[in-house]
Amino acid sequence: MFDITSSKLLILGIVALLVIGPKDLPALLRTIGKYVGIIKRQAAEFRAQFEEAMRESELQQLKKEVEGMGQEAEQAMRSAEQAAEKELSQAGQSVDAAMAVDQVPPGGKTGADAAQAEVGADTPSPRLNGAGPELAEAAPEPRPAAAGEAGAKSGA
Repeated sequence: MFDITSSKLLILGIVALLVIGPKDLPALLRTIGKYVGIIKRQAAEFRAQFEEAMRESELQQLKKEVEGMGQEAEQAMRSAEQAAEKELSQAGQSVDAAMAVDQVPPGGKTGADAAQAEVGADTPSPRLNGAGPELAEAAPEPRPAAAGEAGAKSGA
């Protein structure tokens, strides 16, 4: 900043000693030191405020970047959601089309009803709790004999 070398500083000190005198020189140096300290504190405060403003600027920039990434992620989620809804509706349409093919034929009887009609209307079809003609009632399995009963039968 100032190109002050040690030789120039020595010359400045000798001139100040001759002009001011040895009696007032220490008070002058204290006053100069006090003002230099005040200037240094103000410079440090200015630097701190400037750095804080720079950090806030960087934080705002980072915030904008994060918001931009959030919007991109939201758009990606929306497009994925729309694609999933489209595929789901297509799957629903294909299921509806398959269901339409399996509907009752014009004769009015389904394959199971037609088979029962061939067997005979008076023959009851086996049902499990009234669930349908496909499920036959299961015969109850015999219970295993208890250990005491098995010994009594074999010994008798």
